[in-house]
Amino acid sequence: MRRSITLNLLSAAALLAACARAPAPVAPAPDQEWAHYGADEGGQRFSPAAQVTPANVRDLKVAWRFSTGDLLRDRKAIHRSAFEDTPIMAGGRVYVETPLNEVFALDPATGLILWRFNPMIDTSVHYGEGFTARGVAYWRDPAAAPGAPCAERIFTTTNDRRLFALDAATGRACAGFGTGGAVDVAAGVQLATPREMQMTSPPVVARGVVVVGSSVADNQRLKEVSGAVRAFDAVTGKPRWSFDPLASANPPITAGSANVWAPMSTDEARGLVFLPTTSPSPDFWGGARPGDDGDSDSVVALNIETGTKVWAFKTVHHDLWDYDNPAQPTLATVAWQGVTQPAVLQPTKQGLLFTLNRDTGKPVIPVEERPVPQGGAPGEVLSPTQPFPTAPRPLAPSVIRPEDAFGLTPWGRDECRRKIAAALHEGLFTPPSLQGTILYPFTGGGVNWGGLAFDPGRQVAYVNTSSALHLVTLIPAAKVKAAQDAEPDVEISPMAGAPFGMRREVMKSKLGLPCNPPPWGQLHAIDMKTGRILWEVPLGTTEALAPGSQFVMHGTGVPNFGGPMTTASGLVFIGAAMDNYLRAFDGATGRELWRGRLPAGGQATPMTYVWKGRQYILIAAGGHAKTDTKRGDQILAFALPGAPGR
Repeated sequence: MRRSITLNLLSAAALLAACARAPAPVAPAPDQEWAHYGADEGGQRFSPAAQVTPANVRDLKVAWRFSTGDLLRDRKAIHRSAFEDTPIMAGGRVYVETPLNEVFALDPATGLILWRFNPMIDTSVHYGEGFTARGVAYWRDPAAAPGAPCAERIFTTTNDRRLFALDAATGRACAGFGTGGAVDVAAGVQLATPREMQMTSPPVVARGVVVVGSSVADNQRLKEVSGAVRAFDAVTGKPRWSFDPLASANPPITAGSANVWAPMSTDEARGLVFLPTTSPSPDFWGGARPGDDGDSDSVVALNIETGTKVWAFKTVHHDLWDYDNPAQPTLATVAWQGVTQPAVLQPTKQGLLFTLNRDTGKPVIPVEERPVPQGGAPGEVLSPTQPFPTAPRPLAPSVIRPEDAFGLTPWGRDECRRKIAAALHEGLFTPPSLQGTILYPFTGGGVNWGGLAFDPGRQVAYVNTSSALHLVTLIPAAKVKAAQDAEPDVEISPMAGAPFGMRREVMKSKLGLPCNPPPWGQLHAIDMKTGRILWEVPLGTTEALAPGSQFVMHGTGVPNFGGPMTTASGLVFIGAAMDNYLRAFDGATGRELWRGRLPAGGQATPMTYVWKGRQYILIAAGGHAKTDTKRGDQILAFALPGAPGR
């Protein structure tokens, strides 16, 4: 009898397996590249690829995976790294950059190495942003004969401030570019330490000019290194121009930085490059820089051939909150209220989305100057107002009260309630103080470097946000050293030359969960015809923040780094969250349709391409030092099992 029952169970299992839904046959698709960091030169992160659809996305499987080998070569450096790379695919090759600035060319169908280039950076340097690289740029020289050496080029920047031009076909340095294929971008710059300036985002190229920004270590001194943006001839590497956002400050100020660390965008037809500039130094006290700080915290359009400013639009006046522009300006044609016009979409750390005319910089969607809290630290003169777009509404909350405190337990909630009650907070743009000021959103966003994705046909922008509290406390300069000695594991920076240093920490309970109520991470869809938010859904789970909590906490979302990409079939793909998944959402409803487990943190922006009829979706899975997600060194490519091209 027992044998009969066993046979019946086996037969039933076999029947269920036979009846299980097999993946439907998939038709070949037209080949599609992803030739720029943001898919196109304007950073829309949109692909016409449509082989993967809402109906079949659940069938995605790993098609290939590639390991850079960094975990074996330099585990200590990788522990201080962020694998934020978005691969590009152009000219029949996939190009990947590691946090240590190695560049690989891979076969698009298999992930096998075609060539590799190692700039041999010094991994003993402790850079302000750790070892970080977001990708490379691809350029075809229109004056070069097809197939000639360096007719197709890969431009890559390094953490140690070099710009390389590589032959896209072989990976060899282009001998005629700079010295042996490289330019020292920081030539002539006086650095206090090697760690205070690095290059983390890809360059951009248009009209034969390659443009680079930089990342500068924050809050070390009153006058940091200049944040000048620099341009070079794409063939020879000779300097073309430089642009310092603070040069226009009136009156002149004592400050530095206002750099461009996030990716830039170009408009080849208009001959423009668009810069998302950042805050002047130091971040949290501006008494030595009265006024509006020139073209810091702005979207700036320059003539890419001359560096001449065409227009600038300010997103923060006299920034004291590290609310710099963290994301690539996205170039799109929007149909706001029935009027179609070329635009620049700039998301911000405050959770705001500015929509500007691409030719003039004037707001497409109106912007209002609204009163903000006053009463800054001694020596400070605040701006009485700050700019707010009238649509869409803010994507991140900005007001917190003690009674809003979150906690899994009564004592955790009481702990957070006491912390909030003890700090100064009057809403967005409350100035830093000796008492301790809550910055909400925290300086990680709102929106961060992942930016947004734009579907031009549907006129919808997709953007992810984080929600957390920073407590920023000013410390009299004479007490900074003692504060650092007392709390060596807390971020305390000297802001040398200013009357204050600063202390910054995320407000969390002892369980490691944020003190503000969830959701702590969201994905939003915005109708750019009306400014209306179509939907917003939590992004990610708490399993990495507090293991086991995901089983009792639903819909919380988590802070996230990396951005979305969208396809013509109506899908939105995003990693970013701290729980090690790549997800696909229905662009029309926000419903999660699929998630693929990653071997390490996916704090990177995915991309997609079609090669020989098969669509691939790629993401870097390497983790992030600042979020302490699991480190790794892999690129994963997902595809439909039944698709051609294997």
